[in-house]
Amino acid sequence: MTALFTLIWNQYLLIPLVNALIWIYNNMTDHSLGWAVVWLTVGLRIVLLPLTIISESNSARQEKAQEEALKASKAFRFDQIAQQEEIRKIIKKNHISPWAKVSALLIQLLVLVLLYQVFVRGITGEKLAKVLYSSIDFPGKINTLFYGFEIGKVHDWIWAGLCALYIFIFIIWENRHQKQWQSGQVVFLFLFPMFTFAALWYLPMVKSLFILTSMIFSDIISLIIGVLFSPKPVKAAGAHH
Repeated sequence: MTALFTLIWNQYLLIPLVNALIWIYNNMTDHSLGWAVVWLTVGLRIVLLPLTIISESNSARQEKAQEEALKASKAFRFDQIAQQEEIRKIIKKNHISPWAKVSALLIQLLVLVLLYQVFVRGITGEKLAKVLYSSIDFPGKINTLFYGFEIGKVHDWIWAGLCALYIFIFIIWENRHQKQWQSGQVVFLFLFPMFTFAALWYLPMVKSLFILTSMIFSDIISLIIGVLFSPKPVKAAGAHH
């Protein structure tokens, strides 16, 4: 069983990822492995775009369902059975399913693990030559510098800090309309970025580059989807054209 898992992991996941990375490195980035990781991340997010759109659609439906569920809980506050049945109907009617978001997150997590293994094993010399497909040119010495930063280096506080700062700003932006923060939200505001910084500081800098690129791409797509598919304001009754 272990041998089968190792075979699948290496032949169908790790080696194809390495070859995709080197192909991008050779053909799209002027021999910059850092930019190859950025373009690999963008390519992955484009492949996952249908799941992202479904996830954003689910979020809109969830907000609508929460409003309807709140009204139902008030209307049936004296009848718990009727209340639960009405909420169940609301969830079913809005077709809320977390599978798209979960699938996208799992695929990104898988790529994160694979990238970690690539940089731990090394991506130069004979190791690389052995796993490259015949159609992929051997690039020679790999340029692993990204604007002066070594992407395989651990304990890089600058890129880990950029990711943590981005998350901190994003949480504030997401809650910008909230007048008063609950204590749990305040704790999350500081604790989650700090945990992210600690985890990424321990890992190779390439992980920070991957996560930061993925977050920026996600937020741009969310912004576009929000603009394109946001509900139009309902005109007041009796309004004249």
